[in-house]
Order: sequence, then structure tokens, then C-alpha cells
Amino acid sequence: MLLALLFVTGNFPPDVAQKLVGEALTSGIAYARLEELTDTIGPRLSGSAGAEAAVQWALKKLQQDGLAAHLEPVKVPHWVRGEESGEVLPSPGVAGYRLALTALGNSVGGSASAEVVEARSLAEAASLGAAARGKIVFFNHTMSAPEDYGKFIEMRTRGPSAAARVGAVAMLMRSLATGSLRSPHTGMTSYDPDAPRIPGAAISTEDADLLHRLLRRGPVRVRLSLGCRMLPDADSANVVADVRGREKPEEVVLIGAHLDSWDLAQGANDDGAGVAMVMEAGRVIAALPQHPRRTVRVVLFMNEENGLAGGKGYAAAHQGELGRHVAALEADSGAGPPLAVRLRSGDGGSSMLAPWLAPLASLGIELGEGDASGADLSPLDPSGVPLFAVHPDVTHYFDIHHSAADTFDKIDPGNLARNAAAIAVVAYALAEMPGTLPRPAPKPSHDKQEVTRPAAH
Repeated sequence: MLLALLFVTGNFPPDVAQKLVGEALTSGIAYARLEELTDTIGPRLSGSAGAEAAVQWALKKLQQDGLAAHLEPVKVPHWVRGEESGEVLPSPGVAGYRLALTALGNSVGGSASAEVVEARSLAEAASLGAAARGKIVFFNHTMSAPEDYGKFIEMRTRGPSAAARVGAVAMLMRSLATGSLRSPHTGMTSYDPDAPRIPGAAISTEDADLLHRLLRRGPVRVRLSLGCRMLPDADSANVVADVRGREKPEEVVLIGAHLDSWDLAQGANDDGAGVAMVMEAGRVIAALPQHPRRTVRVVLFMNEENGLAGGKGYAAAHQGELGRHVAALEADSGAGPPLAVRLRSGDGGSSMLAPWLAPLASLGIELGEGDASGADLSPLDPSGVPLFAVHPDVTHYFDIHHSAADTFDKIDPGNLARNAAAIAVVAYALAEMPGTLPRPAPKPSHDKQEVTRPAAH
């Protein structure tokens, strides 16, 4: 494989291609670091001790790799889950049943015992009117493929407020998942400022099917209790590390991932894998005898999952430099086999980049169709920073997304290494090529959470 790089490198220096790809594929460092992050630090929800430990761990590792690394402070939400439970209450024709349930991130705590009413959309919930008063609104949906995530995410982000507007005392929703072994999937919810705040939780897909079946027979009552609460904002930080460019150090190619994770598991796929990938890409580029023309910057964002404080904080801290950010990537799509490089730039960007991607042919990766994005990169949109992505296979990403099943054993070391190698190649190309990508038309600033997830994510 590596020998082929000597003959198919396009504009890419053959010796550099071999060093980047060969080292990323053979070192095993990305996989070892992911194991260390997940097994010795574990869950990393913003504001937690795990998040703080991860910040210090990443800073030390990047400095050991020879990057100029530092911390950039940010204030982050500090939400804690507490104890949680739910059950279908027994009644004539209905067996009692313990629900596999988990609070939605940033939900208020509380208890409720009430009849359940089902809705298939926010609009349907609004149409319930008085029929929902004093009840628990259960949002059901038909997610079965990764691309469905974007169709139904508003149930999670806006569902509790929509249910509260019609007088509901709590909200349940079918997990946004493509697979489940009674494993509920959490995720951030947001409360409208002018609506009451009621508890919101996700239930496993199996339990959602059960509720749906029971409701076809007649009334169903559920009791739930959520011990979650929001504490005062906590001090935290983004980890920022540079491989300084040799000629144009003020021009920056950013490769990022989010260091925080949900609290139900180890956050291996979301987004420990992305962290390991970009750290490894930074390491192999820093180890080159000659750095690329422009600076390659590794950014590990804090609080992507339930607030986006790190992404917003980075954009604010570097506002005066964003015009010199020539490209940016966020690795936040898991660690499936890498399939293609995607690009968001102005006209002609693909033709500029394509000749530099020849080394990726040995990995089965080429410049493909589809947009590049990243939740932590969305605050850069008004500055028109071109975005790129190494897009992996996300077929099974939502099987474990935001659930207790997101553990280290799900990560394939070969795929992790190939993703890291691909990110290193594209980042080096963008930092080394003579010109810079044309900038896309600026997008308006917005605060939408999770604007990037695989195929909608």
C-alpha cells in the first residue's frame, strides 16, 4: 500500500505522503490514546470532573507531540443526571412494566404520574389542546436510517416545550436510534423562554413500541421520576494546539473534534474517536522534517453536546483571525470506514483540492458529493470559512449514539487509523497548496445545536 504512494501522489510530495499515511496506519497511537481517554477518564459531560480531566490529559499529550498547545477558557453548562426511573402502571388489561428511560440533556427534574397521549409531531402535539392537559405527551416517530435523524430531532430539542404549551406534565419520546437493545438514547433539549418547563426523557425503541401497542387498546398510565438538575455554569476550556506554518503561519487550517461526551457511557464513538483522529493527524504533521506553509491547528472543543459553548467561545476569541482561517474540519461522525472527502467552499474549490488527494486512493477515499459541516464550526459560518470533512460510513452510527452502548469496544482500530491518515493528508494539502480555497457565501450566525451529525448530524 505504502509503495503505491510513491507513484500516485498528484501534487502531493511523495515522501510526505508516505510519512503521513504510513505513520498513521502503523503507529497504533490513535487507538491507544482513545483507549486511555475512554477507560481511564470515561464520560466527559461539560462541567464534570471527567471533562476537566480530559482537558488536562489532551493538553499534556499534544505538548508531548511537539505542538504549541494551550487552553482557552470557556464557561460551560453544568447539568447532572441524578437518579431516573419510569414504569407503566398496572391496570385492567395492562401489565406493570419498568421502562428503559433516560432524561434528555438539560431537562429539569421532577416526577409525574399520569395518563399518556401519543403524538407523531410537534404540530400534532399542538393540536391535542385540552386532551393533553395533565397528561404525559409521548412523541413517537419512524426513524430507521441515519438520514432520518434530521427529520425527527426537533421532537427532542423542542418536544418538552411543545408538550408544556398544551398543559402536559411531562414528555416522553422514542429514542433517536437505528438500533437498540433496550438502550435509551439521550441528547440535548432546549426550553422556550415563554413556556413552562416540564421533565423530558427518552425511552428505548422497544418500550416506545410497547406504549404504542398498549395505547391502541385503551388508556395507559406512566409514572416517571427524574433527578436531574442544572448547576451554575462551570469553568472549562478548549484545548488549542498549533503546528506552526513555515511561510504563512497566520493562515490556519483547523482540524477539530469535541472533547466532551454524554454521561451514559465512555463517549468512544461520539466523539472520542474524532479526538483521537485529529490528535493523531496533528502529531504526524508535527513530526515532518518540514512543516507545511500554513499553520495546522488542532482544536478540541468543550460542550458540543449540550450547549456549544466551546464552538461559540472559539469563534469569539479568534474573531479577528477568522478571515485568515483557510479551512476547517470537525471530526464528529464516528469511526466507520472512511468513504470520501467532502467540501464546502466557493466555486472551483473541488478542482483545486482534487489533485492533492491522490495519496488517499490507496485508502479507497476520493473527493465525493455532499456538504461538509460541524456543530462547533457553525459559529464560523458568518465568516465564510471553507469547511472540509472526511466522511465515514455511518450505517450503524445511530445504533449506539448518545447511549450506554457508546464504548471503546465498538471502535475498529484499522478504521480509526485510516480516518486519521485521511485527515492528516487533507489538512496538510490545504496547508501546503500554493493558493487557498475560494470562500463560500457567508451563512448567518445561529445557535442551533447539533447542526452536524452523520447524514443529518
